[in-house]
Amino acid sequence: MMAKKGDEVPLLIAQAGPLNGQRWSLRSSIIIGRDSSCEIVISDRQVSRRHARITPIQKDVLLEDLGSKNGTHCNGVRVSEPVQLMDGDNIQVALIQKFTYLSSDATLPLEGDELVSTATESGWLRLEKRSRRVWLGEEEVLPPLSVSQYKVLELLYDNQGQVVTRQQLVETVWGEVEAVTISEQALDALIRRLRDRLASIDPTHAFIATVRGHGLRLDNPSED
Repeated sequence: MMAKKGDEVPLLIAQAGPLNGQRWSLRSSIIIGRDSSCEIVISDRQVSRRHARITPIQKDVLLEDLGSKNGTHCNGVRVSEPVQLMDGDNIQVALIQKFTYLSSDATLPLEGDELVSTATESGWLRLEKRSRRVWLGEEEVLPPLSVSQYKVLELLYDNQGQVVTRQQLVETVWGEVEAVTISEQALDALIRRLRDRLASIDPTHAFIATVRGHGLRLDNPSED
């Protein structure tokens, strides 16, 4: 189903690959592949001629692998049947191209404008919110963080110098309704995975500090 004029349109942004920085409005079904007839063409032998399809259906957007040899992944999981995309999902086509799915283009600049960073430039850790990308210094965190990991980091980033309570973190990641069912262990496991991801890029600094009895705080050193 095609989007109506004036509707918020889902968006696909290419990252970490030959199409890096390009973007496509998902107004109708698109096919990703090596063949020149595809709407998104990736000219690499790792990519099948017709590799994957993304289809808007009413209010949902579905990702489908088209029997590709090297696979299509969503948030690190190989796609074996159509999956519904959620805001911030990371898509990988074979081993060559990554995409980020955004459920709306409402907050993006107009066509032709650059996707500039919305982060301050003074800290070692930087976020580009529009495309959900994270840098430590000059090195991007790849593969991209999971949706849950990014939500935690963004909340801490937006409150630099302040303590964020565990309850705030749980509600941000899981929502207020589900928050009451989330265990302390689930949040601890999520924070541990996020710390491990950041440490894999820069093991010299602990970016997420625990303030016992209160919550967590982002410790973001200056680039100097």
